[in-house]
Amino acid sequence: MKTISKFIMTVALGVAAFGFEAKAEDFPADIKPLMQKYTCFACHKVDARLVGPAYKDVAKKKYSVDKIVALIAKPQPSNWPGYPPMAPMTNVPKEDAVKLAKYIISLK
Repeated sequence: MKTISKFIMTVALGVAAFGFEAKAEDFPADIKPLMQKYTCFACHKVDARLVGPAYKDVAKKKYSVDKIVALIAKPQPSNWPGYPPMAPMTNVPKEDAVKLAKYIISLK
């Protein structure tokens, strides 16, 4: 599993290095620092596929806040066929994950 995590982080950093990351201005002021801190910008955009799905596409799945929090810590690649598996983001505290999840589900 560590090999997959390293691979995903390498891909994410490579994407960010080439300037394809989501733009910080795409996110609300209270969410932007969290997205930067946890490198979400490297793989996700609000309304377009990057490495991972767009947050608006995640919102369409109508996951609960608790489900998104759980998926941040322990992603389930079977939920997103055709995408590389997301690395488990166990470094994201639950409080921050809840804020991110609420933002994601608020998107239409």
